[in-house]
Amino acid sequence: MDTLSFKTQSARKEDVTHKWYVVDAEGEVVGRLASRIAHVLRGKHNPSYTPHVDTGDCVIVINADKVRFTGNKAAVKEYLRYSGYPGGQKRSTPNDLLNSNRGERIIENAVRGMLPKNRLGRAMYKKLFVYTGAEHPHGAQKPEEFNF
Repeated sequence: MDTLSFKTQSARKEDVTHKWYVVDAEGEVVGRLASRIAHVLRGKHNPSYTPHVDTGDCVIVINADKVRFTGNKAAVKEYLRYSGYPGGQKRSTPNDLLNSNRGERIIENAVRGMLPKNRLGRAMYKKLFVYTGAEHPHGAQKPEEFNF
């Protein structure tokens, strides 16, 4: 029996190639979509997944302003921001973001909350590109349609 077959292979950042995927968010539930996107950004869909290496792929999300919430979350859920100054806390609901042409922030906030809170998570988040319309400027990367 070959004893080398028992060794676990760890990916190195030099060996990882990042693929590009396009996800259409039209009519999708926000939380379910965000967890699938975070799964791909982390690289857990790859057989060479290594927790301490960025093995994930790049994800382009289009039609981010056409996502939906279940229940009454679109009116009740609140996103908080803080400027760092006294009295600088600001609140907004998903309906406010969608009406003010900032619909991409809904998916960005949801995915960011599902990634690790360290420098590796910040590197993974940089591979997420969210657009409100059906067009994106990443045609040169030849992105594939990602089917969940």
